[in-house]
Amino acid sequence: MNAIHPTAIVSPKADLADDVEVGPHTIIEENVKIGGGTKIASSALLASGATLGGNVEVHHGAVIGTKPQDLKFAGEVTQVIIGDGTVVREYATVNRGTKAYGTTTVGKECMLMAYSHVAHDCILGDHVIIANAVNLAGHIEVGDYAVLGGVLPVHQFVKIGAHAMIGGGFRVQQDICPYSLVAGYPLKVMGINAVGLRRRGFSREAIKELERAFNLLFFSGLNTSQAVERIKSEIELIPEVQEILDFIERSNRGIVK
Repeated sequence: MNAIHPTAIVSPKADLADDVEVGPHTIIEENVKIGGGTKIASSALLASGATLGGNVEVHHGAVIGTKPQDLKFAGEVTQVIIGDGTVVREYATVNRGTKAYGTTTVGKECMLMAYSHVAHDCILGDHVIIANAVNLAGHIEVGDYAVLGGVLPVHQFVKIGAHAMIGGGFRVQQDICPYSLVAGYPLKVMGINAVGLRRRGFSREAIKELERAFNLLFFSGLNTSQAVERIKSEIELIPEVQEILDFIERSNRGIVK
């Protein structure tokens, strides 16, 4: 049976699993769906169009599913989807999509820390960590296991590759290659995210091939096209290296070098 605080306002048109917990003064609007085991703390707002999976945690003051902050938004019916096991900390905000994509998506087992913002039409993979006060503009894509350090502004339409780690306090204006460790003014690739990859069980052989690819791509003095051709001819195209090549091919804003 739901444990809903008597001061919470829950629309009868919301769909809550039987064991959802809702804290005091929280508002859940119509057309909201919440999976089993999810806990909503006090003074949160789940606006129409929000779908939360199972075992999600929404902390005090968080706001999910409100209208996009986009002047092109014309009131179309859109949504936010939050994956199973994701944690949304205090005062984090997630806007729903626009007609461009229709949906803002946050994957499974993510962490959106306090005061972070995920704008309209963003797509976050699984196990993504967004640290405090990170601001994602619209249409940003973030790959699985990426880690974004605190107080980062990220430009709209930027792509951040899987397993990348970005240091806190920098400005992200271009795409971030998978597996990379980036920091500095201006932002630049410092090397591969070796610690993160070892923690996640990547083999020594895979890390070695990634280091060879990174040396050509970022530290050889070659331009990106030249480096890609050298990688294709000189390095074993294991899945991780192929993922880098595919990412570069899909990049529209260019990659941070």
